[in-house]
Amino acid sequence: MKKGEWFLLIFNILVVAGFTIYYGSIRNYEFLIYIGVILFFFILILATLKKSKFDYLILIGLSLWAFFHMAGGGVRVGDGVLYSVQLIPIINSGELIILKFDQFVHAFGFGVSTLIAWHLIKPYLNEKTNYKIVYPLVALIGMGLGALNEVIEFTAVVLVPETGVGGYYNTALDLVFNMFGAVIAIAIVYFRRKQKLKELRK
Repeated sequence: MKKGEWFLLIFNILVVAGFTIYYGSIRNYEFLIYIGVILFFFILILATLKKSKFDYLILIGLSLWAFFHMAGGGVRVGDGVLYSVQLIPIINSGELIILKFDQFVHAFGFGVSTLIAWHLIKPYLNEKTNYKIVYPLVALIGMGLGALNEVIEFTAVVLVPETGVGGYYNTALDLVFNMFGAVIAIAIVYFRRKQKLKELRK
């Protein structure tokens, strides 16, 4: 492992261990389930890193996403938790509240997921590839992973009925911000690839 990868490994171990102890002490079983999911993917990524060759952008993105998610459900802010904090008062009408920390994390996280999808698909592409089709498909993969996350959240609600995940508006807004994150990620991919092509032509 490279020096930067060792740093991220230690960072993640400390973060996961710290939040596991914290959520266990307050008996927040919902987020202990989420930490279990994070641990599964952490081990999977670590075991396959030599083959996947994720760059630092993806690894840092994954580490921050895990940290944001674990902090979002446990860090107390006023009468609620960080996830419920409205970062920018764009809309505030009943259950329709934008922009909350929760929505930011969804956009960030599934933007990172879209970058991962692109990274894994990229080796199979060539100069004959129709990128006008590939870009939307990769964004849809990111959105599909976001939908899978909602299934996991629903499972948590079923297993832990007192969970504070939220209702219809929460789920719908999560899906919307998953889409925003996927679209932003593809825009980053598009402009980075365009810049590389310009450099190659020079």
